[in-house]
Order: sequence, then structure tokens, then C-alpha cells
Amino acid sequence: MTVIAAQATPTRWWHSRAMYRFMRHHLALLGLAMITILVLACVLGPYALPYDSLHIDLRARFAPPLSDHHYFGTDPLGRDLAARLLMAGRVSLLVGFSAMILSTLIGTLIGVTAGYRGGWVGAALMRTVDGFLSYPSIFLVLALAATLRPSPVMITIIIAVTSWMEVARIVEAEVRSLREREFVQAARMVGLSGRHIMFREILPNAMGPIIVAASLTVARAILLEAYISFLGYGIQPPLPSWGNMLNGAQQYLASAPWLAIIPGAAITIAVTSFNFIGDGLRDALDVRSDHI
Repeated sequence: MTVIAAQATPTRWWHSRAMYRFMRHHLALLGLAMITILVLACVLGPYALPYDSLHIDLRARFAPPLSDHHYFGTDPLGRDLAARLLMAGRVSLLVGFSAMILSTLIGTLIGVTAGYRGGWVGAALMRTVDGFLSYPSIFLVLALAATLRPSPVMITIIIAVTSWMEVARIVEAEVRSLREREFVQAARMVGLSGRHIMFREILPNAMGPIIVAASLTVARAILLEAYISFLGYGIQPPLPSWGNMLNGAQQYLASAPWLAIIPGAAITIAVTSFNFIGDGLRDALDVRSDHI
């Protein structure tokens, strides 16, 4: 207990230095600002718009952007594109965040168990990970999406069960490097259980790589949702998502290009911003990058 308590002050010091390094990463701050604006716009924006996302006005079909209070124009049914974009953002971002949480939990649980237990248990778990990684995940996603009834919950589960393997590998390697450290040996000497050591002693010290992997998993989940919805196996109309908005826009690329450009830009901004945040977190949480 004394050893663990003695590490509290250095841990807070390390966290403060990591925060300082993150605040100096300009692209990460830009990504964080863009994601914050995007989330706030998707949550609050629909209430500030003059049109509902399901309101149909056939007289306003294919209205260009900035015409008659349609800030982003309208779609083939005369529905306001800005309202649909923000409502679609709610769905796509919710699927992305939910899939990230679920896949991170699965990968962390398997990675911690494999890294700490080692032996045949660790070997069996990691060979299972290798088996999933050897199969192209996009084919597995499409096969599951085509077989199961598409819904936001089901798409979230499909993306999560095909995205946890990278997290498991990262966590396993980190835990394997930590399990012989002095604080783990001290925990064993005072008689703490293996479960306590794994989840109360080792896991908090492995949070850096997990946080980085989680931030990048959100971007991957948003792309996967957009991909399978674009192919028609994901979120189904009338519920909008950025992917099925692109699916509906492909036949109007020549006559109404804004139908594809605007949701495509939203996907690009979200994915790029999460990648920027992931890069900033990786640099901030890497103790070898202490260049203050």
C-alpha cells in the first residue's frame, strides 16, 4: 500500500505534463474544436432550423444552397438538407461513439487477460485475435450487415465485434510489459488477487495506449457506418445517416452535386478531426516525447 501511495504524486505530475504536451499540439486542438462544434451542431442545431428533417416540400425540390432559408439546399423530395445533415450526424456520431466504447471494452478485457495470464490462456486468446485479423474485416462487416436486420443498434454491434482486435493487441503488449514491474510485484506480495492486480493496478497504467486507440476507433467506426450505409446495408431511410445520404445522392452528382458534397464533407471533417486528436493524444501520452 505504501508503494502505491508513493506513486500518486508522480502520476499527477505525469498527467499534467501530458496535458501540457497535448495543449501544444495545434492539429489536435483543431480537431477537438471541430468535433466539439460538430457535436453541438448535431445536438442543438435541428432546433434552430426553420425546417424539420422530415418536412417534404415538392415545390422546393433540388433547391441550391442558400435559397429560401435552405442553408444547404434541399434533396429530391424537397427536404431541408441542413436539417437532415444534422439529424444524420446524430446517428453517425452515436454509432461511432457507441461502437468505440463497446469495441474498446471487448479489446481491453481480452488484452488485459491475455497479457497478464500469459501461458496457454494468453496464447489461445491472441491466436483468436490473429484469426479475426486474418479475415478482411470489411467482408465480415458486409456479410453480417446483409444477414441481420439493419438498425442503429445492430450496426453498432456489427462494427464493434469487427473492430476490437487492434485494441486487444495494443493492450496485451502494454500489460505484458507492465506485469513484472515493481508495483505489480508489491501487489502480489501483499496478497492482492489477480483480478484486482489486472484491473486496479495494471489497467490504470495502460490507459494511455487505450485512449489513443479509442480515439482512432471512433474515426474507423464512422467510416464503416458510412461505407455499409452507402452500399445499402446500413442505416435505412427515412432515418438519415451520412452514409445513406451519400447513397441517395449518387444519381444526382451532375445535376445537384451539393447532395453528395455536403455529407461527404461532414464525414471528412469528423474522421480527420478524430485522427488529429488521436495523433495529439499519442504524442502527449508517450513519455519518450517529453521535450518540454
